Amino acid sequence: MLPSRHYVSEHTQFIRKLIADKPDLLKEQLKGREIWWDKTPQELSDLANMDERRVAQTPYVYQTE
Repeated sequence: MLPSRHYVSEHTQFIRKLIADKPDLLKEQLKGREIWWDKTPQELSDLANMDERRVAQTPYVYQTE
């Protein structure tokens, strides 16, 4: 049996109320995505270059001999 067409879950109600209470929330979400996920090709190549030049760490870091 399918749910009623007018049914709205508690989760959907919560999200809609949150967005209504904080209208800047979507802008903040996009800003956070830009920081952590959306990278330019230049940034990606810089990260790849840093990974290539990384010096391997010795197995016993605190051993002096």
